[in-house]
Amino acid sequence: MSIVGWMIIFCEVMFWVVILLGLVTRYIFKRKSLGLFLLALTPVIDVILLLTAGFDLYQGESATLAHAIAAVYIGVSLSFGKSMIAWADQRFQYYVTKQGEKPRKRYGMDYAKHYLKSWVRHLLAYLIGVGILMGLIFWIGDPARTEALLGVTRIWSIALAIDLLISVTFFIWPPKPKGFSSST
Repeated sequence: MSIVGWMIIFCEVMFWVVILLGLVTRYIFKRKSLGLFLLALTPVIDVILLLTAGFDLYQGESATLAHAIAAVYIGVSLSFGKSMIAWADQRFQYYVTKQGEKPRKRYGMDYAKHYLKSWVRHLLAYLIGVGILMGLIFWIGDPARTEALLGVTRIWSIALAIDLLISVTFFIWPPKPKGFSSST
């Protein structure tokens, strides 16, 4: 596996380690500002990955699937990062510190609206990630070296369209709670 592939794994692990350290610092050790600082380090992880992938390409390497996944990772992290931290924060408060509200399950139109908001985040991640991919393709300027980047762009475009279709179906057939029967 390439250095970029290993860096993606490292960055994903570090993303969750930094979040866990931030939450433990914030709620267990009662150091809110230090906890916030640790949580704010998550974008630094993205910068490290971006620099690693960019440097690898700058050294003349052909773009691989790992380089493309790095761009996808950065887009997803920037778009979903804040909501993932909020998700982890709510569960940490409830399940570990026994404070706050129990995370609720969504049903009906509430679920459909929430999923559509998630799709909008997916669209933002796509725009960021594809922007990075297109920037790399332009920067390298050699279609033979950037074929993998264009391939991931195509696949991600299809995935985004499928996700939109799924989102629309939740407005037509919204999820119901388990045990709920509309025939009674």
